[in-house]
Amino acid sequence: MKRFQGYLSELKGLRWQNFVFLFIAGCINAFGVTVFLAPVNLYDSGISGTSILLSQITPDYMTLSVFLVLLNIPLFLFGLKKQGAAFTVYSLFAVLVYSIVSWLITDILPIDVSMASPLAGEDLLLCALFGGIISGVGSGLTLRSGGAIDGVEVMAVIFAKRLNITVGTFVMIYNVILYITCGIVIQSWILPLYSIVTYAAGLKTVDFVVEGFDRSKEVMIVTDKAEKISKALMKEFDCGTTKIAALGGYSNAEKTIIYFVVNRFQISRMRNIIHTIDPKAFVTISDVADVFKAND
Repeated sequence: MKRFQGYLSELKGLRWQNFVFLFIAGCINAFGVTVFLAPVNLYDSGISGTSILLSQITPDYMTLSVFLVLLNIPLFLFGLKKQGAAFTVYSLFAVLVYSIVSWLITDILPIDVSMASPLAGEDLLLCALFGGIISGVGSGLTLRSGGAIDGVEVMAVIFAKRLNITVGTFVMIYNVILYITCGIVIQSWILPLYSIVTYAAGLKTVDFVVEGFDRSKEVMIVTDKAEKISKALMKEFDCGTTKIAALGGYSNAEKTIIYFVVNRFQISRMRNIIHTIDPKAFVTISDVADVFKAND
């Protein structure tokens, strides 16, 4: 009963804006797969790639759209307890849009995708790259909107920890097995190898969409002149800093660490400010996947 009430509470927080973006994401994903990948028998990653393979070796009425629904929906429902009601609803909506738009493109709209890509012809490299990039945009937009468009991601979250591997490793292992299976089934390795290009392009695109093309940088500054450096940085970049008390491991002297977030265009100016005030300051710079306020 408590779990059911928790699900209801989550569902009340669903946002219509997310559904708009999920609809767009499903359309984009369907376009990338049905216009670039499926016509030349290339394979997407995850359940999408599995659905393409199964649609090739089963009767004609078992289409890509049918397998997308049959394989994804049970996985998302299986992950309901782990991922929550909101994630599950968002994901199911995205998958349904993906499936329906795929059906419209292949069977209803006047677009011939039976023999080759309408835009890239039979050029496998172009189809692999653009199919991966476009479907990656759809997948990334789905993740940004609170869901997922492929059930393998749910399986990864549930089983990766039990297998003592990371989520990314689980997904990679699944795709390696998928592409090996494709090669054995079709008795050729050319298409599975090109499909790896699709996977790589899609994976990188998802990172760009989810994390942004220009990652922010987190800066840790260990200095004896924290007050001056902190004020100078806040004045120059019109944003806040965080000062953390620390103790030198070798000298046992009290230090202050300044935590600061900048973009890559501000690093040079920041470095000059720090060097001018404290040439002995120790600075580390790392990538930040995302920056947001809790109430955004």
